[in-house]
Amino acid sequence: MSLTRVRPEDTRYPAGKTFAWGLQHVLTMYGGIIAPPLIIGSAAGLPASDIGMLVTAALFVSGFATMLQALGLPGFGSRLPLVQGVSFAGVATMVTIVSAGGGLPVVFGAIIASSLIGLLIAPFFAHIIRFFPPVVTGTVITIIGLSLMPVAARWAMGGNAKAADWGAPSNIGLAALTLAVILLLNKLGNGGLKRLAILLAMLVGTLFAVVSGKTDFSAVMQGEFLALPGVMSFGLPVFDLAAILSMLLIVLVLLTETTAGLIAVSEIVETDIDGKRIASGLRADMLTSALAPLFNSFPQSAFAQNIGLVAMTGIKSRFVVAAGGMILVILGLLPVLGRVVACIPMPVLGGAGVVLFGTVAASGIRTLAKVDYKDNMNLVIVATSIAFGMIPIVMPAFYDQFPGWVRTLFHSGISAACLVSVSLNILFNCLKRGEAIRVRS
Repeated sequence: MSLTRVRPEDTRYPAGKTFAWGLQHVLTMYGGIIAPPLIIGSAAGLPASDIGMLVTAALFVSGFATMLQALGLPGFGSRLPLVQGVSFAGVATMVTIVSAGGGLPVVFGAIIASSLIGLLIAPFFAHIIRFFPPVVTGTVITIIGLSLMPVAARWAMGGNAKAADWGAPSNIGLAALTLAVILLLNKLGNGGLKRLAILLAMLVGTLFAVVSGKTDFSAVMQGEFLALPGVMSFGLPVFDLAAILSMLLIVLVLLTETTAGLIAVSEIVETDIDGKRIASGLRADMLTSALAPLFNSFPQSAFAQNIGLVAMTGIKSRFVVAAGGMILVILGLLPVLGRVVACIPMPVLGGAGVVLFGTVAASGIRTLAKVDYKDNMNLVIVATSIAFGMIPIVMPAFYDQFPGWVRTLFHSGISAACLVSVSLNILFNCLKRGEAIRVRS
């Protein structure tokens, strides 16, 4: 009798463990998911109550986007453990639109139109999978991890550069404590403790922060307990051609980054991925991005930091990620729970981020170790691509004097490394004199 092999991502766990591990995903990405609405809302000059609405909307929409990506519907969703959230890639462009006097209705109109275009081109975009051999995927995964390290460092320093305790030894010490607990649990703990190491370390770090006066929960009970998401609370979307064209370039970056995220998580999960599966993932990405403005939110994309959590814990189940998505939806409906999560100090997240993001980079290095570097240009491809990926990280102002479309494409180290590595791989490994593009086996 033949047995059907269960794919790693289809593994199911008891409900208690599933939601505990799902909560780890939420805590890992919470700081990143609320930052874009805070920045855009502040640029739009909104009052605190409206900015709070943008934050809860971001949680709500990202939760549904995550569940769609992980669980899937016919034609939509990769059915991989990939967390979705509001992307940072378009923040600068959206702030520019808002600052130019367009307001949120113009931003939302541009997101809807550009995301629908992205939805149409997603199947064609997915065919670039054949140009992603290990020399490319390993490079991109490595840069995903490295590009996130400044985020971990900022969190460890306190998260707010204008705060009086920015970079204080007490902040960095709290991050170090969280990191030490993670390492200790991974060294001495059993399988269950290792899988919950991030959650438990954050709990220990937060309790220590309460005792030492670094955080408190006094504001948790202030404000609404239940808040249903609003629909077009800032008015009907306005479709401005210039704004749409600006956001369309962002959509191309999002498609590139999500493709890289899908490939990265498939490598870590050790499951098969093809153009059809990538197309389904990209369609889910674009559909939720197009619908997000209706609920006062912004474009969705894969959250790279959560790929590190999958790699570190070894929990490859998409149902765990879907549970995290459900928690995000609940946080969007229950602001009181969001306020509880918001009390976790940034340095605690920073201590966890060091391990999580480093794990992503290490996974990329492991993939690069499988590449053949003898009598070919692969070493040059890797070296050049990593260099281009690192430029925006070590020198963020490098492209400031270039045209806007160049800044948009190369300001993200992930998209820069992806574009360069794919281009060089085509040039050196796929093209032969006078022949059409083909991929060598």
